[in-house]
Amino acid sequence: MQQRIVILGSGESGTGAALLAHKMGYEVFVSDAGPIAQKYQDELNQIGIPFEMNGHTPALILNAFEVIKSPGIPDKNELIQAVLKLNIPIVSEIEFASRFTNAQTICITGTNGKTTTTSLIYHMLKKAGLNVAVGGNIGISFARLVASGNYDYYVLELSSFQLDNMYQFKADFAVLCNITPDHLDRYDYNLQNYINAKFRILQNQTHENVFVYCADDALIHDKIQQIQLNAKAYPFSLNNKFLPGAYIQSGIMYANLTNDNNNQLTMNTSEFSLKGQHNAYNSMAAAIIGQALNIRKEVIRESLMDFQNVEHRLEKVATIRGVDYINDSKATNVNSTWYALESMDKPTVWIAGGVDKGNDYEMLKQLVAEKVRILVCMGLDNSKLHEAFGGCVDLIINTSSAQEAVHVASKMAKTGETVLLSPACASFDLFKNYEDRGRQFKAAVKQI
Repeated sequence: MQQRIVILGSGESGTGAALLAHKMGYEVFVSDAGPIAQKYQDELNQIGIPFEMNGHTPALILNAFEVIKSPGIPDKNELIQAVLKLNIPIVSEIEFASRFTNAQTICITGTNGKTTTTSLIYHMLKKAGLNVAVGGNIGISFARLVASGNYDYYVLELSSFQLDNMYQFKADFAVLCNITPDHLDRYDYNLQNYINAKFRILQNQTHENVFVYCADDALIHDKIQQIQLNAKAYPFSLNNKFLPGAYIQSGIMYANLTNDNNNQLTMNTSEFSLKGQHNAYNSMAAAIIGQALNIRKEVIRESLMDFQNVEHRLEKVATIRGVDYINDSKATNVNSTWYALESMDKPTVWIAGGVDKGNDYEMLKQLVAEKVRILVCMGLDNSKLHEAFGGCVDLIINTSSAQEAVHVASKMAKTGETVLLSPACASFDLFKNYEDRGRQFKAAVKQI
C-alpha cells in the first residue's frame, strides 16, 4: 500500500513537493486554504494529483503518513495543531526533497543579503563549469529541481520559515549573512526564537562541512559563543583581520581557508561589481565558498567582477537627464534600506513607505541627514516617516502610487543625483507584493 503524503499549501514549494512525491511513488493530496494559481492547477491535473482549494477537509488530511507544510503556514494554525496531536510528522519541502538527492548543498540564510549572496554563489559555480542549480526561497523550489533534473550542487536560499521544519537535512556548506529583528510575529515576538531558527542551518553539520558567517554581526557573534561548532568555521569581517576567513583592509579583500598566505585570494574591492558595504559582505562570503569548493582564483575574481544584481535589489533602472534611477523594492525592512542608503555616493531623492511593520527608523536618521535631500513618501499612511525624518531632509512629499512618486521625484531631482526606491516597508497597501511595486516603479521610470 502506498504511503499517503498530504501537502498543505500549493505555491511553488507545495507544487514542487507534490511533483517529487508523485514521482517517488507516494499517494499525494494537496490542500490549500486559499485559491491555487492556474499554472499549478494545470500541473497537478496533468499528472493526476488530487487537490482542494479555498478550504481544508480534515478527513482528507488527518489520515496522512506525513505532512509537507508550506513555509507560510505558522505552527499555531488550527489544522497544524490537529496534525501534531495525532503525531503525524510535519516536514518542510526542503527536508523532503533532500531525501532524494546525494548532491552537495550550499545553503544561504540571513535577514538581508541572502538572495544576492545565493545568486552570486550560483553565478560563480556556473562560471566554474559545475553542474549546479539554484532555488529554495528564490525561483524554483528545491523539490521541483530534484524531481526534474540531476545536479551535483544545489545553491539554496533558505528562510527561517523553511529552516523551522527541517530535521535530518544537512547543509554541506552553510552561509549566515546577518541577523536583525524580522518576522517576530511568527516567533512569539522573541528575538532569541528567531536567532535560534536561523542557526538551524548548522544542524547535523560535521567537521567535513563548512560554516561561513559574518563576524561583525553582534547577534551571530553572541550566539556562536554559546554553542559548539562542528563544521569548519570561516568568518568574514570589515572590522577585523580573520585568518582563516575573509576581511577587507585598505580597499583590498583577503580570503584564505588556512593561515598560510600562499593560498590567499586577494582582490581590490573597487573591482567588485556590487557596490556598498553590505555587498562587500556578500562578496566575501561568496569568495570563501568559492575557495572551499576549490574554484580557481581567477574564476572567483571574474565572478565578483561581472555579476549582475538580482531584480529589485539595488537594480539600476536607467539614467535620465543625468539622474540615476535605482529599484530597491526588495528592501521591505529598515535594515535593508540602511544598506541601500549607505551605498549611495550621490545626493539622493529617496522614495519610501508602505505597510509599516512596527519600524524603528532611528538607525536611518544619520544616513538620511547625510545623503538624502528629498523624501518622497509612497503609502496610505506616511505619518511615521514625517515624524522620523522631518528634521533630516529639505522636503517631504506625499504620493499615493508608484507613478506619482516617480513623477514627483523626477521633477525634484537635479542632474548628478539619484532617485532611490527603497521602501523600508511591506508593499501590501498599494501593491500585490514587492515585485509588483518594483515593476510599477520601473514602468514609471521608462515613461519619464
